[in-house]
Amino acid sequence: MSETAERVAVTCPSCSPDVETVHEVLKGGSGQFTVRCTECSHVHKTKIEAEEEVERDVIVSQDGDSFTATVEAPPEETVASGEEFVLETPEAIMVVRITDLQLGDEKRTDEAKVEDVETFWTRAVDNVRVNVTINPSVGNRDDSRSVKIDVPGDKEFEVGKIEEFGDEEFEVKSIAVRDDATGYHFNPMSEEGDSAVAKDIKRVYADDQTSSAWSAW
Repeated sequence: MSETAERVAVTCPSCSPDVETVHEVLKGGSGQFTVRCTECSHVHKTKIEAEEEVERDVIVSQDGDSFTATVEAPPEETVASGEEFVLETPEAIMVVRITDLQLGDEKRTDEAKVEDVETFWTRAVDNVRVNVTINPSVGNRDDSRSVKIDVPGDKEFEVGKIEEFGDEEFEVKSIAVRDDATGYHFNPMSEEGDSAVAKDIKRVYADDQTSSAWSAW
């Protein structure tokens, strides 16, 4: 589910007239494309058949709300939970991550061909809201408070690191990642130096580092 590839496989009249090689697309239009062979650098024109695409519904979850959009993709393409793609809507362009694939008869699956998918269930990941539980530096942990922080999806949180957001200052103690996050060996993570990006985080647990007002008298 991506835009037209910058590289295509076609035959080269100079070095490979019978076997397709990788070409870089230099210019396109009306079915005729100007391409350059990556094997011999020969520049020539060729026809590239436009791949058929089908339209599918997309449900996007964002900050507790959701809305419906549509996306076009090749019917033979295989898609899976955890994959991300750019979604264009009349209001905005955003990056979303597939959380579930709905087939006919309400059946759900983690992987399928686009032609078999009825609805893509996704969540926005370019800008996200991170839940942070902040424990007091002194006193009863029952006095913990929960805050929500809006950050770019690729913002990294690291165990042992102090973060500042507005009036909040806290030290990250552990990180719980989402079920659709990949590449993490432990959940939650609590060793100093462990880190995760915001779009993969379910909740951050931290200790309050906010300075309290004090008097020398």
